[in-house]
Amino acid sequence: MARTLAARDVEAVFSYAGRVASPKEQPLPTRVGGFGGVTGLVQYLQEHNITHVVDATHPFAAQMSWNAYEACQQAGTKLIALTRPAWRAVAEDQWTHVADIDGAVTALAGDPKRVLLALGKLNVPAFAAQPQHHYVLRLVDQPEVTPALPNHTVVVARGPFELAGDLALMQEHGIEVVVCKNAGGMGAKAKLTAARELGLPVIMIDRPVLPPRDDVATAEAVLEWLAG
Repeated sequence: MARTLAARDVEAVFSYAGRVASPKEQPLPTRVGGFGGVTGLVQYLQEHNITHVVDATHPFAAQMSWNAYEACQQAGTKLIALTRPAWRAVAEDQWTHVADIDGAVTALAGDPKRVLLALGKLNVPAFAAQPQHHYVLRLVDQPEVTPALPNHTVVVARGPFELAGDLALMQEHGIEVVVCKNAGGMGAKAKLTAARELGLPVIMIDRPVLPPRDDVATAEAVLEWLAG
């Protein structure tokens, strides 16, 4: 989206949440950090004369999506969501659907296993409630604080990921269960194909409830909306 806007000389600002130590550079002016809730975002939109907002946050960044929705409602700013289509299981998949992180933790009750957590660092502490497992944590950055899990291995890697690499990761670490969020798109889908080929079960965390807004899946569709 950023490359598409920059190539067409659309005046825009790219906003990062600031949760990654070294975010990817973008071809647009960039800001990092929160806005201060709905009130702060309304103020930002008004002070910078923002006419259109593209919510391209992660599908699980529900609080930011709701803040953007409420702020745009209050400021009279147009809003659209650019969202990756959700993943859908095929016949060979062994998915257990859960509603949230707590559901995933509960689903891990039972005998010790080697578990791949592909969730991001914020959700890791919850899995201390199932300490019998060995967790392999795939994170974008090396954690500054040791994860509060008695048995774990940290793998630092940034997507997009490929099937060969995910197969090798799961085989090297003897993974028996994969836990992930339904982020959708192609950049992290390889782990699902790898789990399917290896016959591994997947605990799939379904997407949260998001605000009622226009929703598209491509940068081109956003451009059409901007021109409308």
